[in-house]
Amino acid sequence: MRTLLAASTIATLGGAAAPAAAAPPAATATPAATAADPYLWLESVDSPRAMAWVNARNAYSTGVLEADPRYKTLYDEALAIAGAKDRIPQPTFTHGAIYNFWQDPDHLRGIWRMTTLASYRTDAPDWKTVLDVDALGKAEGKSWVWHGAHCLEPDERRCLISLSDGGEDAVVVREFDLDTGKFVAGGFDLPRAKHAVAWEDADHLLVASEWTPGDLTSSGYPYIVKRLTRGQPLSSAVEVYRGTKGDVEVNPVVLHDAQGRQLTIIQRAIDFFHYETFVVTPTGTKRLAIPAKASVADLVAGRVVVRLDEAWTAAGTTLPSGSLAQLDLAAVEVAPDALKPSLIWAPGPRDALGDVAATRDTLVVTTLDNVRGRAWVFTPAAGGRWTRAKLDVPDNLAVDLGDADRRSNRAFVRMSGFLTPSSLALADAATGSLATVKTLPAKFDASRDVVEQFEATSTDGTKIPYFVVHRKDLKYDGSTPTLLYAYGGFQVSETPDYSGAMGKLWLERGGAYVLANIRGGGEFGPAWHEAGLGVKRQIVYDDFASVARDLIAKKITSPRRLGIEGGSNGGLLMGVEFTQHPELWNAVVIQVPLLDMIRIGQIAAGASWQGEYGNVDDPAVMAFWQKTSPYANLRAGVKYPEPFIFTTTKDDRVGPQHARKFAARMEEMGYHFYYYENTEGGHGAGADLKQAAHTTALTMTYLQKKLME
Repeated sequence: MRTLLAASTIATLGGAAAPAAAAPPAATATPAATAADPYLWLESVDSPRAMAWVNARNAYSTGVLEADPRYKTLYDEALAIAGAKDRIPQPTFTHGAIYNFWQDPDHLRGIWRMTTLASYRTDAPDWKTVLDVDALGKAEGKSWVWHGAHCLEPDERRCLISLSDGGEDAVVVREFDLDTGKFVAGGFDLPRAKHAVAWEDADHLLVASEWTPGDLTSSGYPYIVKRLTRGQPLSSAVEVYRGTKGDVEVNPVVLHDAQGRQLTIIQRAIDFFHYETFVVTPTGTKRLAIPAKASVADLVAGRVVVRLDEAWTAAGTTLPSGSLAQLDLAAVEVAPDALKPSLIWAPGPRDALGDVAATRDTLVVTTLDNVRGRAWVFTPAAGGRWTRAKLDVPDNLAVDLGDADRRSNRAFVRMSGFLTPSSLALADAATGSLATVKTLPAKFDASRDVVEQFEATSTDGTKIPYFVVHRKDLKYDGSTPTLLYAYGGFQVSETPDYSGAMGKLWLERGGAYVLANIRGGGEFGPAWHEAGLGVKRQIVYDDFASVARDLIAKKITSPRRLGIEGGSNGGLLMGVEFTQHPELWNAVVIQVPLLDMIRIGQIAAGASWQGEYGNVDDPAVMAFWQKTSPYANLRAGVKYPEPFIFTTTKDDRVGPQHARKFAARMEEMGYHFYYYENTEGGHGAGADLKQAAHTTALTMTYLQKKLME
């Protein structure tokens, strides 16, 4: 699924607000499609008129912020951190070696490179470049952005490489040979589209794509899966499964275990959280009788691993929501409609399931215990049972899985904390050992800081946990510049994370950082997420405001010194907090946001997220968003803080339309704001390191201007 992204993956930091410098360009409301929405013309992403509007606002905002004496230093520091060569290269087990995609100031778009595991474990690995994306783009006259590689198991010699022009979700897909280091002449080569591709075998792909113009769902994703045979044109591909235009998308998935077994499935996303899963057999597709809020996670030792986001009763057994279940592969192949699941892991009251990955003989799993990371190894045992062993990870850090190796029982485990530099360990799942392989050098001075966890009480009495990173000698007088961040959607869990940019550009300068674990996320399992779905979503916004009030009541900060930041779904959160509680903040950073919730289904991939936000065709949903949607609820004569609004032209997931229209309406009402729209980058901070550093520096200049002066 193409999910919305947490803001931590989009930009870097956030902060608070103050009065404007000079006035932005004059409002440009002109003849409109409807009287209620005079800015529909800004929804035409690349139109000359819309781009002229964008360029004028960009010129104003960058002119003011880049002229600030802090900007140059902030940019240099952000670029140095983002491109530092002592970063931990994130590894994948591929073709018997370690592969890594790497960007630095010498490789802005990046190189795909490889080394041996033994070499990777040294301080100076011997890397060999496999593909240079900068050089490829230059040779082909394209603004190529790496979107990953998918290699054919089990030997992983042949890979499907996805490349995006400028960072959009649409990609070209080309076959690459790791032994020759070249694209395969006459190999698989799919033209630009929103593809979903899986290797069925060496000569066949399962491809979901826009086969003829219009073969896309209302969300803008493919719903027809065909089998493409090597050497055949796309027009000869044979249909395997067809969803409907009302779906979100349809994806083919092929899973393997180390013993050579294979499970081929097709996932039909009815909405963002409800699926129908089909097993592909020689005689056609057959429905897999798992719940709608469940998904196949992996395959290990002939056992199909299933994540459950709702309770499941089958064959006289009830498995709880949030648990991990198993099915026998042989039984699935014979009778996918008559399943006998059994339990692998079930959560406690403060637990949540994290990552799941199979090695050759085991299943490695991460969980959260009151937002603290845990890691486990589950090993198949006789009679369909599992044994469980705990990996020895530190108690108060975020713990995530890196890649797992199906040729061995090794898996990489990432650990990180607000003040603890990220580290990468290599786990031997067979023995339970965990050895640190890489540790990020400290990127800022954390000696003066401390982390505390508190709870705020929301409007319904629920306790909302939040972390505060602050100076040890904090003065509880409301004077500390504080940045409050949350996401609050799509069952995404926000956990402690080490950010060199946050530390260097914000904490070192005396700022405090707050991470709020509000509802809508997954920190406490599916119920924590479901509490804020659809028309129940106001509680998510209440949770966030309650954390802010708690910070103010504790005199950690004050409205004058409090800023907030969020991106994507978090950008919607920022928009709502901006319109509902302008008195609580002095800076608001709104990144690649959703803001027009009335027209969300007509913008980019907005129809995909009706499972999260509801469908405005439902009168109750329409009524909720009419009183909550930020674009619809800007009011004249309100003392709003001056926000920083960031988006990208190439974002074909959320789209820049929301940010543009919100800014235009503010402008019409005479409000000042900073607006920056990067012309590349997709649903993120930029297409390369310099663009991302520019975004970070603009954001941090704004925050320091608003909160530290």
